[in-house]
Amino acid sequence: MDGLDSKLLNALHRDARASLSELADTLGVTRTTVRSRLQRLKQSGEIVGFTVLTRQDVAESPVRGLMMLEIEGRGTERTMARIAALRQVRAVHTTNGSWDLIAEIGTETLAELDEVLFLIRRMEGITRSETNLFLSTRKGRV
Repeated sequence: MDGLDSKLLNALHRDARASLSELADTLGVTRTTVRSRLQRLKQSGEIVGFTVLTRQDVAESPVRGLMMLEIEGRGTERTMARIAALRQVRAVHTTNGSWDLIAEIGTETLAELDEVLFLIRRMEGITRSETNLFLSTRKGRV
């Protein structure tokens, strides 16, 4: 991957629906160059897919946090599936260290978050948890 590939990926991050012509204009290269670079990036596995973001995906829940969980025995996959099925759970991650799972949770209110945390803590196999709320988020884009 070279500098042009990086610029192409950055342009696609900004607008994945940009046409070959728009990408070529942005990068100062021909459409053929953009097409061949895209094909090569897909074939090499650098680009693994394209997706659509919906309004729900980008709308931030006002109350967000991480819930770290310790799971008893070998029930991690079953517990992970039950947690992931909850509407308020954005993602569930396996991890190393003292926690087995980390759940990203987003709700409209603190009361709703409290309900979700209580529900998860009552699930069979969960032996310990800790929750951290996000107070603010800053993210820069290249």
